[in-house]
Amino acid sequence: MIRCSTLSALLVALWLAGCSEEPPPGETAGFAGLGQEAGDFSQAQEGIRLSFPEDHAAHPDYRIEWWYLTANLEDERGEPLGLQWTLFRQALTSPDERPDSAPWAADQLWMAHMAVSQGETHRVAERFARSHSGQDDGQAGAVAEPFRAWIDHWQLASRVEHDESDTFAELTLTAHQDDEHGGFGYDLTLVAEGPLVLHGVAGFSQKSTDGQGSLYYSQPFWRVEGEATLDGETRVVSGRGWLDREWSSQLLGPEQQGWDWFSLHLESGHKLMVFQLRGGGADGGDYRSGTWIDPEGEPTALAPDEIAMTPLATQRVAGHEVPTRWRLEIPRAGLDMIVEAPHAERWMDTSVSYWEGEVIAYDAESGENRGIGYLEMTGY
Repeated sequence: MIRCSTLSALLVALWLAGCSEEPPPGETAGFAGLGQEAGDFSQAQEGIRLSFPEDHAAHPDYRIEWWYLTANLEDERGEPLGLQWTLFRQALTSPDERPDSAPWAADQLWMAHMAVSQGETHRVAERFARSHSGQDDGQAGAVAEPFRAWIDHWQLASRVEHDESDTFAELTLTAHQDDEHGGFGYDLTLVAEGPLVLHGVAGFSQKSTDGQGSLYYSQPFWRVEGEATLDGETRVVSGRGWLDREWSSQLLGPEQQGWDWFSLHLESGHKLMVFQLRGGGADGGDYRSGTWIDPEGEPTALAPDEIAMTPLATQRVAGHEVPTRWRLEIPRAGLDMIVEAPHAERWMDTSVSYWEGEVIAYDAESGENRGIGYLEMTGY
């Protein structure tokens, strides 16, 4: 019998073997191995039609995938509170090399992150699991009808009955973690107040001039309510959430070593998602892309030359120098904003580490409030 601590160490080793931040000498594989060649896995490309509810579930023929939720909330005192819940899946073998369905013949590795943040306090937890691609009731997984994505007792699950039309329209999110500070977690309900949004070209989001990319959609219209616990204190919270869904087998170009990604809820009712991949652009520059979403959910794809992202100030966080104040210009949308993190201590000290935290946006000239959202930065 393998002890839990030994199994956890083994899973970390397996994950990092497929997602190493340091490629072998003479080779490049992008940040966390996401530039590794697709090989015999299915690869995201333009022309693949997304289908719902099927695409809410796992895609084991692709190497990598995630269900990624962030939320900007307020507690009953009106104090901002942020949260993250992410489930990652990685295939360990290509579809034609899968083992049989014996209990220990796992071909899928799962990793989950959760965080609760308020003021200077930032609590983070991580879990690992494994499964066989043919299972739908194991330690971790994701199924479409009714929708459920889970790892152990952390789960994002439908509140809608199976025989109704959309089991993704109303979800519950539950995750709790004990720690020396009294524990943290959340019990939340999420209600979609707008449609799903496909990014890029009908859901194919290009990530470099070489053509690598992902199948990518979001639900940026979640209304979130419930309870959040931080350091043993539970409070009533409400606000807005954003869920990203991506899957691919070679997400990045091999030279791309990190990214900066923004999701913003604007006061006008619009939503904005923009990112830059450092490297992989024209003439070796950065590659940028994004989506401008109107209040009814109609997306407009933004080309690389329609986005300007300029870091204005950095802070040292957990030994890493990260830009926490940016100028973001989208002329097509009439936006010239400063976007900054009110609290810099949002480092995710997980097996593959990165920065993830709440941001506020305001007009660069007038200082008028423009909105709130989340920023993720990797590779620093």
